[in-house]
Amino acid sequence: MAKILFTASEAFPFAVSGGLGDVIGALPKTLAKIEDNDIRVILPLYGKVSPELRGEMEFLKSISVPVGWRNQYCGIFRLNKDGVTWYFIDNEYYFKRGSRLYGDYDDGERFAFFSTACLEILPHVGFYPDVIHAHDWHTALVPILYRTKYSMLPEYKGIKTVFTIHNIQYQGMFDLNRSGDLFNIPDQSAYLAEFNGGLNLMKGAVETADKVSTVSPTYAEEILYAYYAHGLEGILSRNKGKLTGILNGIDTVRYDPATDKALSHPFSRRTPAQKVKNKLDLQKDLGLPVDKDIPMIGIISRLVSHKGLDLVLRVIHDILNLPLQFVILGTGDAEYETALTNIREQYPDKMSVTIDFNSHLASRIYGSADIILMPSQSEPCGLVQMVACRYGAAPIIRRTGGLKDSVFDASLGGNGFTFDNYNAHEMLAAIERAVALYKDKKAWKTLLVRTLDCDFSWDASAVQYMEMYNELIR
Repeated sequence: MAKILFTASEAFPFAVSGGLGDVIGALPKTLAKIEDNDIRVILPLYGKVSPELRGEMEFLKSISVPVGWRNQYCGIFRLNKDGVTWYFIDNEYYFKRGSRLYGDYDDGERFAFFSTACLEILPHVGFYPDVIHAHDWHTALVPILYRTKYSMLPEYKGIKTVFTIHNIQYQGMFDLNRSGDLFNIPDQSAYLAEFNGGLNLMKGAVETADKVSTVSPTYAEEILYAYYAHGLEGILSRNKGKLTGILNGIDTVRYDPATDKALSHPFSRRTPAQKVKNKLDLQKDLGLPVDKDIPMIGIISRLVSHKGLDLVLRVIHDILNLPLQFVILGTGDAEYETALTNIREQYPDKMSVTIDFNSHLASRIYGSADIILMPSQSEPCGLVQMVACRYGAAPIIRRTGGLKDSVFDASLGGNGFTFDNYNAHEMLAAIERAVALYKDKKAWKTLLVRTLDCDFSWDASAVQYMEMYNELIR
């Protein structure tokens, strides 16, 4: 039995803004089922956590946590759920900020407090793990502080640390002069997080953690190169020996077309013909022509450049001249929101654009679309393509990061359609191949069943994480 402590800034169902929350919501409870592991997670107690979940929490105690030269209140709450012990760090000044989790001017201070609290509460909850597993820049300070301060304390000795990079673009960069008075890093150790004259928390975590992981094998290879690494290629190459890539999974209970209440017609691998009924209902509700024989392509994405929206706009008229319907859901940069909305006005019978973050509509699109388009410039792992397969929608992807590791071309017996270069016309060619195959109903039914057969559960990935943990603690 292993004792593993996760430190993260979000998790489903408590507070979620993206893929990190999905991972932390699913991986710990899967690990807890293996060998009776003792799995615990520490999260901020955000103001947006529902009253129902708050009502299930038990208040343990309050302590003071140092943030540089001052001490801050820290309430500790506990909740046992899905075989996992969850701890919540309460401080309304830092975490009662409305619906947003990030993006405030003092994010550095907020997560310096949180990361320090993750280590400070251990004697107060009576738990010293074998491994502390920190995630992304928000808790990158945890392995730094452990190495430079807490590992010297007798009760903390022997703990190993793992740091996972979910998206290397966001590194936690601050003024180097704040290393001591804000981030609690001893002056003599500040060099560990120093980078290009500033403080880089992700760099410090890579240097100090015992293992560094990423969310797909291909992404672990890509971030050794400047094109993907956002400046950290040299640091990662130097630490290559402790770098590994483990493909994310999805929560197959949360994402299940057989039980999804957003779908008017639930379906499964045994009843794939039900899926088309969802498409007919969605077409009607979106004001598109109701036609079961026309392929529907969906995009569920942040509308930003690295998600490939510039490729889409470059050939959007070519796409819409094909016999298909195009359904887009997302929010992002104003230029993409405006451009897509304007184009939709030109093609009211072929295109629907919803500028919103709407999980209900997202489920309906997954359950209705025949194809999901993901032409990303970079994609550490990606969950959309996995959910798409779970709902019987064939992904079209550019072969990068976790997309390359999870989607394989239908021409080779795979579960979707792929293209290699970040090129609009290569993407268009993949769309044309998908639309052509859709006309062959027998071939498309075979592909539909193949997508539904994909297993993107956390089971296999959890075993790989346990192998990594056991390598550290044995």
